[in-house]
Amino acid sequence: MTAFSIILTTASSEATVEAITARLLGEKLAACVQVLPISSAYLWQGTIARENEKLLLIKAKTPDWPDIETAIRAVHDYQTPEILRIDMADASQAYLEWITAVTR
Repeated sequence: MTAFSIILTTASSEATVEAITARLLGEKLAACVQVLPISSAYLWQGTIARENEKLLLIKAKTPDWPDIETAIRAVHDYQTPEILRIDMADASQAYLEWITAVTR
C-alpha cells in the first residue's frame, strides 16, 4: 500500500509560489497545492526577521518525496527554504485514491 504525505514549504513571492506549483503539478509529483497567507517570525543570521509569506500545503505520495524536495529546491528563491514532510496517519479512502490517480 502506498503511503501519503503533506509537504509544507513557504515562499515570499507569487512568482515562487507559481513556479513551485507549476513544477509539482506539471510533473505529477503532487495532486494538490493549497496556498495560505501567513505571517512568519524567525531567527535568521542572528536577528529576528518578520515576513508575510505564503504557506504551500502539498498533497502527494510519500515515495515521491525525494523528487518533490529536489523540484522545490530547483525553483525556490530562498537560500534555506523550509521543506517539511508530514506523513498522513489517516485520510478518506476516496481522497487517497484520487491522489494516486492523478500523480505519477
